[in-house]
Amino acid sequence: MSSHDAAPTTYGGWQSERSGFMGNLSGLGFVLVAAASIIALVPIYVRSWAAVFFALPISAVLLLLAYARVLGLAANEWIVLAVRHQISVATRKNVFLSGLFAPRDKDGRQPMDLPGTLARLHLLEAPDGLGGRIGVMHNPMDGTYTAIAQVTFPGLALIDTDRQDARVKAWEAFLRGLCTEDGAITRIQVHQRSLPDDGTALRAWTERHTSPDAPPAAVQALDELMMSAGPVATRRETYLSFTLSSSRARLAVKGAGGGQVGAAAVLVRELHAMQPALSSAGLQIEEWLTPRGVAQAIRTAYDPEAQLTMAGRKAAADDPGWQGSSPGVEPDLAGPAAAETGWGVYRHDGAWTVSYQVRGLPRSEVYATFLQPLLRPRQNARRSLSLLYEPIGPSKARSELAREKTKRDAARRLRAKTGRAESEDERREAQVAREQDAARAAGHGVLRMTCLLAVTVNDLEELETACAELQADASQAGLELRRVWGAQDSAFAIAALPLGQGLPDRRVGI
Repeated sequence: MSSHDAAPTTYGGWQSERSGFMGNLSGLGFVLVAAASIIALVPIYVRSWAAVFFALPISAVLLLLAYARVLGLAANEWIVLAVRHQISVATRKNVFLSGLFAPRDKDGRQPMDLPGTLARLHLLEAPDGLGGRIGVMHNPMDGTYTAIAQVTFPGLALIDTDRQDARVKAWEAFLRGLCTEDGAITRIQVHQRSLPDDGTALRAWTERHTSPDAPPAAVQALDELMMSAGPVATRRETYLSFTLSSSRARLAVKGAGGGQVGAAAVLVRELHAMQPALSSAGLQIEEWLTPRGVAQAIRTAYDPEAQLTMAGRKAAADDPGWQGSSPGVEPDLAGPAAAETGWGVYRHDGAWTVSYQVRGLPRSEVYATFLQPLLRPRQNARRSLSLLYEPIGPSKARSELAREKTKRDAARRLRAKTGRAESEDERREAQVAREQDAARAAGHGVLRMTCLLAVTVNDLEELETACAELQADASQAGLELRRVWGAQDSAFAIAALPLGQGLPDRRVGI
C-alpha cells in the first residue's frame, strides 16, 4: 500500500484529572456529607421521633447541596461562587477603570494597568542574544517569566498522511523533551485567534505597490475586488508562550547573574535551544514579541477595534520610507480603558466576551485536525483558542499515576462490595490509566493539559448567536464545553491572551 493510501493516524486516551477531596466531592462537599450523616444519626442517639422531623429534612438539604448540579457545578460550589460574585458586584470590585483613572507613579507616568489576576504582571525587556530585544512577562507572585513568539505553520488539512503524522510526532517529541525532572520550562501555551479582517492591511499594501502608470480600468477593477473580498476575509494569529520557573531554575539563574536579569537570560537560552525542535514540527517563528508587540497582543484582545489601526500601522511600517511610530503599542496603553465582569459575560472597552472551558475531550479516537471547526471564519465574531500544557517530571508523574490507579482500584472494590456493576465507561477509564502508566514506564512524558475558548463580539445583540455557533462547532469536534460562570475575567486572561497564565493547582485527594 502506498503512503498516499495509508489511513491517517488517530489519537485519543485523554485522562480526566480527578480533583475531588474524596471521590468526586470537593472539600466543602465532603463536610456537607459528613454533617448530613451526623445529623441523620441524632434521632437514634436521643431516641426521639420528634427529632426525626427536624433531622431528616436538614440532612436531605445538605446532601442536595453536596450532590446536586447547577450549571455544571456542584450546588454548594455554585452558591459559594454566586455569593462571592454578588459581594464583588455590591462593592464594585467587578468594575475596572483605567485611562484617566489609572494610578500614576512619581514621575507622572501611567504604568501598564491590567485588570483582575493580570494586575500582578510586569512587562520587562531583555536582550534576545541576537542584538534585539524581547518582552518578558514577569509574575512576581509565582516567580515565573514568560516569552511569547508569533509563529506560522503550514497546517495539516491539505498535506499527505505521512507528512501530517511526521509533524504531529515532532510536536509530540518536543513536548516529551520538556517532561524532565525539575525542568526550567513549566508551561507552554498555544494560542490562536480567528479575526474578521476588513482588508485594511491588504488595501494599504496594494496602494503602495500600485504603479502610477497602471491603466485606470485595472485600478478600478482592483478597487472593486478589494471592496468585495476584503470584508469577507478572515485572518489568523498564532502564538506560542513559554514560561520559566525561577525556583526550578534557581541554580542556572544564579549562574547567569541572579534576579530578573539572570532569569531572563536563562529563559532566552532555553528559547534558543527549542527552535530546532519547533522547526521540525513545522512551526516557523516569525518573531519573538518585543514589549510593544506584547502590548499590542493584549490591547487588540481587549479592544478589537484597535486591530484595524494596528494592521494599517504595521503595513505602513513595512514601507522603507515610513517616518511614523514603530509597530505595536506602548506598554502603558496595553490594558483596557474600562472592563466589567458579569456573571456569564465579560465587557471590555467596546466589546463583550464569553469564555468556555473544555470539560470533556472526545472519548473516541480522532484525527489530528479535529479542532479545526473551532476556528471557522465568522464575520460576526472573533474566536480565541488556548491550549495549556504543563510538563510533569518522571518522579512526579509516577506518583500522580500511581495515586490515580489506587483511587480507581479502591472505587472498583467498593462497587464490587456494594453489588454495583461496573459501567463500560469506568472500565474504559481504568484501561486508559493502565496504558498511560505503561507508556510512562516506556519513556513517554506526562502533561497536564486544558483548553479554553473565547468568543468576542462588538455588538451585544450578536453575542448569543456567536455563542450558539461556537457550541455547535465544539459539538462537531466532540468537545463538551462549560461556560465559566462567575469568573469570566480570569477565564479571559487565559482564553483570549497569550500570556501563559497557568492551570489551577490540583487539590490533593485522600
